[in-house]
Amino acid sequence: MFKHILIATDGSDNANRAIEKAVEMVEPYKEHVSMDLVYCIDGDTSKKDILKYGDAELADIKRRKMFANKLSYLEDQGIKTENVFLHGEPAKTILTQLDSKPYDCVVVGSRGMNEFQTLILGSVSHKLAKYVKIPLLIVK
Repeated sequence: MFKHILIATDGSDNANRAIEKAVEMVEPYKEHVSMDLVYCIDGDTSKKDILKYGDAELADIKRRKMFANKLSYLEDQGIKTENVFLHGEPAKTILTQLDSKPYDCVVVGSRGMNEFQTLILGSVSHKLAKYVKIPLLIVK
């Protein structure tokens, strides 16, 4: 039974399916589960968001609004949830986050980037699969 799950999300359709699959996975015992919804903001994303919204504070508010419905969904399912915004390269940052709390499972969408980016850079899910030492669910 998983009790503390990290869900890595980027707002993509695959990440949204990962959230839904995590809820399905814990349905029988969800009142004993907590999930951290983790969103990593790399340098490029941060720059784009600041340019788009005008400043870092407004960009942060917009990000929180973007994930508010996902948090509400999890809480409506009866799951204790926390939204965690981290800064840095996603795979490395998620691996560091895994050391900060007693997580016992990671759930991630299979890909949030386009196929060319995946071919050149490798996906976050692929990198996590190489280094995570706890169960990892990759959702397509």
